Amino acid sequence: MNPRLLRRPAVVVLPLSTALALSVVMGTAEAESARHHSAARVVSTSTLPDIPLAGFSNGLLPGSVDDDRDVDLGGIGSDLYPAERRGEYWTVTDRGPNGQIAVGKDKRRTFPVPGFDPAIVKVRAVGGRIEVLKSIPLTTASGAPVTGLPNQPGRDEAPYDHSATTPLAYNPNGLDTEGLVRDRDGSFWLVDEYGPSLVHVSAKGRVLARHVPKGLGPTGADYPVIESLPAVFLKRKVNRGFEGLALLPDGDLVMALQSPLLNPDKTAGENSRTTRLLRFSPRKNRVTAEYAYGFDPVGVVEPGQTKTSELKISSIVALGGDRLLVQERTDKSSRVHEVRLRRGADILGSPWDTTATPTLEQATDAPVLSKRLVVDLNTVEGVPGKIEGIALEGSSTLVLLNDNDFGMTDGPEAFDANGRLVDSDVETTLVRVRLPRPLR
Repeated sequence: MNPRLLRRPAVVVLPLSTALALSVVMGTAEAESARHHSAARVVSTSTLPDIPLAGFSNGLLPGSVDDDRDVDLGGIGSDLYPAERRGEYWTVTDRGPNGQIAVGKDKRRTFPVPGFDPAIVKVRAVGGRIEVLKSIPLTTASGAPVTGLPNQPGRDEAPYDHSATTPLAYNPNGLDTEGLVRDRDGSFWLVDEYGPSLVHVSAKGRVLARHVPKGLGPTGADYPVIESLPAVFLKRKVNRGFEGLALLPDGDLVMALQSPLLNPDKTAGENSRTTRLLRFSPRKNRVTAEYAYGFDPVGVVEPGQTKTSELKISSIVALGGDRLLVQERTDKSSRVHEVRLRRGADILGSPWDTTATPTLEQATDAPVLSKRLVVDLNTVEGVPGKIEGIALEGSSTLVLLNDNDFGMTDGPEAFDANGRLVDSDVETTLVRVRLPRPLR
């Protein structure tokens, strides 16, 4: 007998193949649901004004950026978390301006402003404008900037300058920050794509601890690094580590892996529709549960798209109890579902939590969480692309923030002959979407 059969939850989860079959059978109901969800509407829109990146960065860490190449502050839409006052939010930048340029058969990762340091940014939406209220740079134990540069040769992409001709140094302190929550004591928790890792940060931005997968073996970091996450997460796809983070009412954290692991290999990961959520107890200082999450077919998330590898989770939001909102997206489309983290759905320590084949990513009967569509944002006029930050305001308003990639595009056309940015004109935009019915 397959030992996996002894560990699978029986009632509280749905095999991915069954879920797909049900979606076909219930096509009429889904169409009716889509009409219902289309009643959601944008009720306000605000944009971030142009703020030169050098001025922003040097105001936090003097001398950190000598040339911003005409890049403005952006990328703050990596996540969104309600602040103390209504209408104010904590956000976080990602690792900074970066792109890709093809050189021969290789695609090189460029960092045109390598001195940029990821920051936590508090904002307020006033009329049509996003105001920056406070900024907190992320620093090491000795107070140095962590930077957004990759950590390890052979595991992370090699960093290059804006032209993809000059190599840059790796930095073991570097963080590609994404999800963000603020704890009751005023400290912050972040997730990072490099490790992938869970990062605890003081109220002043100093890294207190970075939790990474067992066996990663990092060296040289100027802050505590703890190998406390399941080893299978070493199989994360490059640039697809942890992306979403939620703070549950009991104080536990839930982190979402952006895309399926390359488990056991790239082919399996690129074709899989099963990613993972981890539950972490700050009180116990360890992972306490793991869940499998099944994406909808990519053509459902983005009509016309055929590449399953385009599916991602960028944001998760705690609703209360064991309920979460989970955003499924591509770069052009986004849908939000509700799931419940049932105890019987926990796969931590099971054969699914390993690289033994068939892996969770290969299985057609993966024990994924059941889910309910809340809103298809593709049907809501005025919602920008590449939404990465979502927060809940009251019981029936979603607040959405996009990642504008600092106005950068991929390819050598991102900068002119003088090395100055050719801005994409994509703005950082915060929109509030009123749902047709309350979520709590």
